[in-house]
Amino acid sequence: MLISVYIPFLVTAALAVLAAPVARRLPPRRAAWALACASVVTAVGWAGSLALLAFSGVAQIPEIAEEGRWSVAALRADDPVYLVVAAGSALALIACAVSLVVAVVRQMRQLVRARRECAQLPGRTELAVVDDDVPLAFALPGTPGRIVVSRGMLCCLDADEREALLAHERAHLRGRHHVFQILWRLTAALNPLLRPVTVTGDFVLERWADEEAAERVGDRRVVAHAVGRAALASAGASRPAALAATGGVVPQRVRALLAPPPARRNLPLLAGGVLLAVCCASLANAASDSDRMLDGAQWALCTEHTAGVATARTDHGHRADDAGCVGPDHAQHGERRF
Repeated sequence: MLISVYIPFLVTAALAVLAAPVARRLPPRRAAWALACASVVTAVGWAGSLALLAFSGVAQIPEIAEEGRWSVAALRADDPVYLVVAAGSALALIACAVSLVVAVVRQMRQLVRARRECAQLPGRTELAVVDDDVPLAFALPGTPGRIVVSRGMLCCLDADEREALLAHERAHLRGRHHVFQILWRLTAALNPLLRPVTVTGDFVLERWADEEAAERVGDRRVVAHAVGRAALASAGASRPAALAATGGVVPQRVRALLAPPPARRNLPLLAGGVLLAVCCASLANAASDSDRMLDGAQWALCTEHTAGVATARTDHGHRADDAGCVGPDHAQHGERRF
């Protein structure tokens, strides 16, 4: 456990550093799914490692050890986790849990607000055109979702660019990109090291919608011009919705659209899969070691108790009876008794 419990932290740090350069080289749809899976695995690994480290310290508190019937000395000898590390892990775990709850409430409110706004839009068709000179275009998730475009945005684009813009927003709704966004924000709330992954994920979602729009329109240049013009026209306009053609790093998106479609690369995905497998295996190994150490500490206390009883009875001329201890191997099968 001394080494394996810290591996999820290292995997999380590697993901935070490598997510952006690797995701930009992959097809956006595959990159989005890869980032979603990696975020969930590393967030769970992060929380699990913090919990194991915190428990190692809590288990060494004499009152807790007495209640759990294990030896503090044996536990410290087998797993010498400093109390400062354990206390820090416990505080970090509590802070991350509170942050996750706050993020869940915030995301639910935003989703409810988006659905309410979606229901209040005029008309019942997918496209809602609002009479506003401010150039705006975004997708609102709902049942079904709606595409909102202002009159000012339509005036800034020609017919082909309007088609590209609408195809981009339809891709957001069809791919349910808001679910990816919620997932990344929740995992980043639980694991603060994943905040760069959220930024990369938002960029990947815009690239995903760009590529689907290019396939629908059949001309990557038209989509690039539509994205560039829409971004320039809406510069300075505030809009809370993130599923918009003007989101992300627009110059990088335009350059990607003017280049050939990204090639399918399997090596980064395989390497990432191996890294996540290592994270899961190390966390499972740390949990197994923790359980084994508790069994050993309980056996040590039971042995000490048996020895004490035997000594006392021998001193009084009585026969030393079996105190009912069972070894750690039997304890793992539910036969712990004292």
